[in-house]
Amino acid sequence: QVQLVESGGGSVQPGGSLRLSCAASRSIFSMYAMGWYRQAPGKQRELVAEFISGGWINYADSVKGRFTISRDSAKNTVYLQMNSLKPEDTAVYYCNARDPPARYWGQGTQVTVSS
Repeated sequence: QVQLVESGGGSVQPGGSLRLSCAASRSIFSMYAMGWYRQAPGKQRELVAEFISGGWINYADSVKGRFTISRDSAKNTVYLQMNSLKPEDTAVYYCNARDPPARYWGQGTQVTVSS
């Protein structure tokens, strides 16, 4: 089992920045994958960015060059730095950890980009 606690969401104007944090209850390197998904109203949940065991990083095409995922192993925390935010980035952002066959989700944090 692993518990994931997100923080850092909020409201920002277009072009602004936010940083999300996800604190895990155990070593983030013990998971096969860990990262961020988002779900906008009326849409399916989609991958934003994630670390994959072996050093791989995946980004959604829509956030490449604007969002950066990072991690701090000492704090068992994964971050998502979001720059140049757009209205279409508005969604609930969820932290996700995969430890096959298990998959864990955080409670979600709202990000709203609006003028």
